[in-house]
Amino acid sequence: MNYDCIVLGAGIVGVSSALQLQARGRSVCLIDKLAPGEGTSFGNAGLIERSSVIPYGFPREFDKLIRYALNNQSDVRYDFSYLPKITPWLASYWWHSSPKRLAQAAVEMWPLLQRCVTEHDKWITLANAQDLVRAKGWIEVFRETLSFEHAKCDLDELGFYQLNYDVLNTEQLLVREPTLKPIVKGGIHWLDPKTVTDPSQLAKRYAQLFVKLGGTLLNGDAQRLKQKNNGWALQTDEQLLESDNVVVALGFNSPELVSRFGYKIPLAVKRGYHKHYRVEADHVLQQPICDHLAGFILAPMTNGIRLTTGAEFTDPNLPAKDIQINRAEAIARTLYPLGEAVESTPWLGRRPCINDMRPVIGKAPKAKGLWVNFGHAHHGLTLGPISGRLLADLMTEDKPFTDPAPYSIQRFT
Repeated sequence: MNYDCIVLGAGIVGVSSALQLQARGRSVCLIDKLAPGEGTSFGNAGLIERSSVIPYGFPREFDKLIRYALNNQSDVRYDFSYLPKITPWLASYWWHSSPKRLAQAAVEMWPLLQRCVTEHDKWITLANAQDLVRAKGWIEVFRETLSFEHAKCDLDELGFYQLNYDVLNTEQLLVREPTLKPIVKGGIHWLDPKTVTDPSQLAKRYAQLFVKLGGTLLNGDAQRLKQKNNGWALQTDEQLLESDNVVVALGFNSPELVSRFGYKIPLAVKRGYHKHYRVEADHVLQQPICDHLAGFILAPMTNGIRLTTGAEFTDPNLPAKDIQINRAEAIARTLYPLGEAVESTPWLGRRPCINDMRPVIGKAPKAKGLWVNFGHAHHGLTLGPISGRLLADLMTEDKPFTDPAPYSIQRFT
């Protein structure tokens, strides 16, 4: 079977890339070993996150470094045995996280974040997925007065982005979220984002739309991709697929594939967990809650309240560990009356994080017809459709809606 393009990876980024190319009249085959939305796209906090405009940089404050060095926090943990392997990446991440470079990263990511909600809205409507999406934003909650005061001061630095938010004192916060316990000192209600009650199902709805519009969705192993004289070939169990173009949208597995063609991408995995908890009728959260200090999110989902964790640095291939989810749960119970756990073990996901906090989107010119769209870190769900749009603009030689240079894979050559 011949196609204009083969897209490798059926997470939210790959599915969105396939949809955007299809909308421009290209014949597209979408390939994954798993069903759509069953990889890392399965387990995020469900935020279409237009408010987190400053990338998650490496901490530079001395008190934070000491706190993380003790390795007893819920937002970040690491395995000591893994440190020698990941230290070079962490050092580069730290370098890119200087105030000047972090500010530049924020400015260069803004064209994507600025349009993330409106781009999703288009596909949500076409995929008939309105039942999965809420337009209530999310609330950042503070359990310490000092950190709340610092956060309010930091708001002044965000004027460029023209974000919409409400600053809430304790009483106002408890009016908006009566189920929270009164230990809270205040909150910031970010109003621009939308939230999704089942991120995996959203990816599946997008994939169903892709198929309905004539796209081909197949099970297959991306590692079987082969370069031919005039394009690309991939053998599935059923048939041989051929195309002039191939898009690598395999999340944290992408660097292994593109390394065959001369690219060494400084990507590391931040592992993250989630677990669901039952909700009593009088304890329903109105919108997701993020604990500012502990780094977890409580999000109302189809299966209950989903507790998601921050980052864990360890071998990506090791089985799930319950250390971080247990730490987060203990703090969450002081903030909100969590019911009993729905699952006995936490779900584990692997966020693909590039050291300069920007994804790679566009042409990989060392191999003709090779394109990339991966490395979205914490913003895979957020940026799936808009990064797919930019990729499709470049592949079809439309005028891109923004300068693609900050996301070019050429920055690593």
